[in-house]
Amino acid sequence: MREEWERQYIEYFEARLPYLRRLAVLLCGDVDRADDIVQTAATTLYTRWRHARAAGNLDAYVRRTVVNTFLGERRRRWAGVALTDRLPDRPAVTGQPADERLVVRAALRRLPPRQQAVLVLRFLCDLPVAEVAELLGCSTGTVKSQTSDGLAALRRRLGARDLEWEGTR
Repeated sequence: MREEWERQYIEYFEARLPYLRRLAVLLCGDVDRADDIVQTAATTLYTRWRHARAAGNLDAYVRRTVVNTFLGERRRRWAGVALTDRLPDRPAVTGQPADERLVVRAALRRLPPRQQAVLVLRFLCDLPVAEVAELLGCSTGTVKSQTSDGLAALRRRLGARDLEWEGTR
């Protein structure tokens, strides 16, 4: 890679790293896994920087790479399985109610990866339907149906019939 391209790559990622890390955390719900996802995406982009720079919207290209890395990692879940001869320690149960954000994030992580990605991109990253469709390489109708199905699944999991996300009505 030419020195100029490498300098541009470094400047770009230094500026965007907090956003990309936040996106990955929202997608996977785990800070350590998010760091791995961003690192993998950054490595992929380093090798394809010439093509990435030529993209009409570099931020969208990079965001798509992070989402694709997340989706690909979810397909290879078996790689993260660790077999041991004893169960891990469990945290002590307390009488305090669970934080709503943690409950919603846990329910979100139980959704299929595409639904999870659509909901994160639509509601947590505040992207319009058309941009999410372009990012995921699908139609706007697919994004809308994945949004509807994902919200319905969250409502079922959370047991709240009146759960309403801004912009769904």
